[in-house]
Amino acid sequence: MADQNLKILERNIMDLELQKYYESRFDMFAHPAWKDLMEDVQNMMDATNTLSGVTPENVGFKQGEVSIMRWMLTLQKTTEESYKDLINADTE
Repeated sequence: MADQNLKILERNIMDLELQKYYESRFDMFAHPAWKDLMEDVQNMMDATNTLSGVTPENVGFKQGEVSIMRWMLTLQKTTEESYKDLINADTE
């Protein structure tokens, strides 16, 4: 019984932490600075995602830049999708 109560308590704590995590993310996405940042990152991506100026010495660096910019540009969408999946899993 104590183990079951501990598991329920741990789940509730995790739920609260996860809820705060998503609330913070959604607050960030709603901020005007987020939109400005994403516009800047998109402009950087457009300028960087090209083979122009790529050498064998800097190809890995360029790949890293593009990877990070792609992650940033998809962060809002992937966060929203994971939140929806989490909500749907709880209602099933």
